[in-house]
Amino acid sequence: MKILFLCTANSCRSILCEALFNHLAPQGMKAYSAGSQPKGEVHPLSLRTLEQAGISTGGLFSKSSDVHAELAPDFVITVCDKAAGEACPVFFGPAIKAHWGLADPSEYRGTQEEIEAAFEATLEQIKTRIEAFLALPLPQLGAEQLRAELALIGTL
Repeated sequence: MKILFLCTANSCRSILCEALFNHLAPQGMKAYSAGSQPKGEVHPLSLRTLEQAGISTGGLFSKSSDVHAELAPDFVITVCDKAAGEACPVFFGPAIKAHWGLADPSEYRGTQEEIEAAFEATLEQIKTRIEAFLALPLPQLGAEQLRAELALIGTL
């Protein structure tokens, strides 16, 4: 099972999702990430936050969704922040799609400690959502049920 996490810059949120999902997921599930306007580098605090949580950062890089043209994911989850007026990327291929909006921690303004706390809080929110996803009885749910469950998880 393949899951593609999409956001705008692919330097924070979708990268955190990819790394954490792959850290928590059982064998046979794999996450990928991409951005509609990739920055070309992973935010240093994304890497630091993952490393401090004991999550591998190996192989993470900022990339366009074009890199995954042949991926054929089962699920596509956008993590951009529509509430902040951010344009979310669109995936046109066949997949079960959901939106798990997250504020961009790299846009947070404050002290260094407050900014680091924003990255940590984002990672915790992602963990809550991924754990809820992994707890779903996936083989027993139809596509519409899956969409509904994923929408609910996006509110956690």
